[in-house]
Amino acid sequence: MANIYETEVAKRFTIYNSLFLDLPFDQIYRTGTLLPILSEACQSGFQKNQSPKEIIQQFFEELMGDKPEKDRHDLLFKMVQYIERQVVLFDSIEDAAYEKFNDIKGKGTMTALIARADNDHKKKELIEKLKNFSVRLTLTAHPTQFYPGNVLAIITDLEQAIRKNDLGDIDLLLRQLGKTAFINKEKPSPYEEAVSLTWFLEYVFYPSISDIMIRILNQLGIQLHDWENPNLLKVGFWPGGDRDGNPYVTHDITKKVADKLQNSILKCYYRDIRKIRRRLTFSNVETHLIAAERGIYNTLFGVSGEVFHSKDDLLEVLYKARKGIIEDHGGLSLELLDEFILKVRVFGFHFASMDVRQDSRKHDSLWDAIIAASEGESALAAYHEGDEESKIKKILATDKLPAIDTLDDSFHREMLQSIESIAYIQKGNGPMGCHRYIISNNQSALHVLEVFQLNKLLLARGGDLFLDIVPLFETIDDLAAAPGVMKSLYHNPVYREHLTHRGNKQTIMLGFSDGTKDGGYIRANWSILRAKEELTRVAREEGIDVIFFDGRGGPPARGGGNTHNFYASLGPNVENREIQITIQGQTISANYGKPVSCSYNLEQLLSAGMESHLYPSSENSLTETQKELIEEMAGISYHAYKELKNHPQFVPYLEKVTPLKFFGMTNIGSRPVKRSKGGSMKFEDLRAIPFVGAWAQMKQNIPGFFGVGKAIQEMEKRGKMKDVQQLYKDSLFFRSLLGNSMQSLAKAFYPATAYLKDDEQFGGFWELMYGEYQLSYEKILQVAGMESLLEDSPLSKDSIGIRERIVLPLITIQQYAIQTILEQGKEDTALQKLILRTMFGIINAARNAA
Repeated sequence: MANIYETEVAKRFTIYNSLFLDLPFDQIYRTGTLLPILSEACQSGFQKNQSPKEIIQQFFEELMGDKPEKDRHDLLFKMVQYIERQVVLFDSIEDAAYEKFNDIKGKGTMTALIARADNDHKKKELIEKLKNFSVRLTLTAHPTQFYPGNVLAIITDLEQAIRKNDLGDIDLLLRQLGKTAFINKEKPSPYEEAVSLTWFLEYVFYPSISDIMIRILNQLGIQLHDWENPNLLKVGFWPGGDRDGNPYVTHDITKKVADKLQNSILKCYYRDIRKIRRRLTFSNVETHLIAAERGIYNTLFGVSGEVFHSKDDLLEVLYKARKGIIEDHGGLSLELLDEFILKVRVFGFHFASMDVRQDSRKHDSLWDAIIAASEGESALAAYHEGDEESKIKKILATDKLPAIDTLDDSFHREMLQSIESIAYIQKGNGPMGCHRYIISNNQSALHVLEVFQLNKLLLARGGDLFLDIVPLFETIDDLAAAPGVMKSLYHNPVYREHLTHRGNKQTIMLGFSDGTKDGGYIRANWSILRAKEELTRVAREEGIDVIFFDGRGGPPARGGGNTHNFYASLGPNVENREIQITIQGQTISANYGKPVSCSYNLEQLLSAGMESHLYPSSENSLTETQKELIEEMAGISYHAYKELKNHPQFVPYLEKVTPLKFFGMTNIGSRPVKRSKGGSMKFEDLRAIPFVGAWAQMKQNIPGFFGVGKAIQEMEKRGKMKDVQQLYKDSLFFRSLLGNSMQSLAKAFYPATAYLKDDEQFGGFWELMYGEYQLSYEKILQVAGMESLLEDSPLSKDSIGIRERIVLPLITIQQYAIQTILEQGKEDTALQKLILRTMFGIINAARNAA
């Protein structure tokens, strides 16, 4: 496999990279010839313990000794632009070779699982599980992807040209790349974010999901028309509905995005129906298909005439055509129509299900305003004096809300209008168009019931509420309290009646990103698993089907990494009715950006859910002794991380040294860097993505490993190293945990920031971080029995190695600018611009920004 990677990726990159030198752009040849010299200077300079400033200045003195500072910086900018395009080329080459080093029919795919189940006489059991199972990928607007849409389009075309080894096309696309801007001049609006993601829905998820389902059903010998579970694979959507900390998402935007989603799926249907009509030209069939085509067209473009108000309207016409094929034409080409009917059943008129999300503190504030407006300030004061039980009674006893326009705060008015937009979506796109309201920072049963009552009063109008209320537990304390919160909700008669109406199903979201930010790597991952086990136990005792929705990001520090192993490792004590997961930024484009990678990774998730049910394994089930061992390590790790987090230089370092503040200037997303307004930076207000991203830019990756080394070292001191090593061999969960941490360590490069050890303010803090990096590196290898990181994942190791070499000059240039600003003790516009520009290539090269 390593030889395949060397041939298909590494050598191709060397060959195609040379084409850059022939691009007919200003000074491209000079930049391209000087870049390898700078790259070599960076490698040798860090080996000699030189600082980034020393490396860059020496490079200038040797090659640009007579040039002014402006010319020197201009060259650095050109090199940054050159490297950005090298990263694009490397991405395209890797994507083009995807199926050559990923066995798309091997372990982890549904093809392999079906063959295994058939051989083991478990085919019937597999089919029954598939009837009641679901995988839901939710696309979020969280910005970790720096490629604008036009660059993503070039990557797609470049990948195809590389697959065909078409040097002419490759050369032409590289020329186009050289002329294409990599930076958005303005921040995208929430609607523009949604539009960019609908491209993936139309051209990747639409064909991939239907292809997987059709292939699985054919392999199992099930007629498409007879399949009972169209929700086996589905897509969720946060752009336009996620209001948590994003003031630019309004109820008008929500409606506009819902309309765009329907418009996109109707376009897919229109393209398909036109192809089907060319084949099904039979009497008593064609007339129905013409009616279907005309109805889709009229609905799509707002033309007068017959329109479809729902998927059921369209299906009614298609079923008439199907009946004609069977009764009059012996079922000729029936499979073409059945495949299209399945797509309509899967995607409906909504395409992807929008989620609405808001922070619990906003709901608290809104209810304060409602009580004050309805009953006066004295009633509000009495409300605040009560305990949680009395507050819940007060909220649930409210049978009428004040008129929206009577509320003083425009944000409160907007919140109520946002809830009303859910009714607009459900009416236009169907019930699946928007059926969940997610509560960020959920800490109590009151937080859930606040949202429940608001929605019931605005949407249900005295009837049943067709909406799931989804609490999101994120911090370590909230995860520990979650089982108690949910138990009290299950015992609340009003909420229990609502759950009965919703099929006794309760979705609970668990946030890896803020969990890691709050409690460190081991503690967060372990707290989430323990919370899932306890939440499963409570739900089973209460007769509730609990569904877990994982807020996982791209990097291991935010719950990313190997998702197949993660879901396969959860064991029987975690409910396994659905797999729900967020995907964002580079995870979308890297893992789900092409039909082949999308199909492969979707199947990995689906097969993980099936496998843990069909083939329960001892390595997926932790014993009490193993749990005690991990709990002990989590406690040690948590203590070490809390000491770091409480260090007086922790927040100042993020604010003054790292590029954290520059994330808001990158114009890659509409969301602000922090939740609160104002100049001072507070740890609790920092968003997880820029928080993790800042450490990634510094090549320090603190959230992905800090405390791991300390935990293993302490276990060794307690005479338990052999137990930890045995745990690594026996537990897939623990193996996955350390394997993902290895990724973070592999992408770290502390020599780039070693100059900070001499900094008067931050020297001790840097030494603390570097010491834990060295310790974690050493101890993880000791536990895994390896001589080098990712020894058991050679493809990842090779890919990371090449990517890190490509961006080493960018890392050096960025740190040169940071070091110079720190030494000058004042801001420098030219150097700040240099920092900002280097961020794009560094994070794009990482792909999952670990």
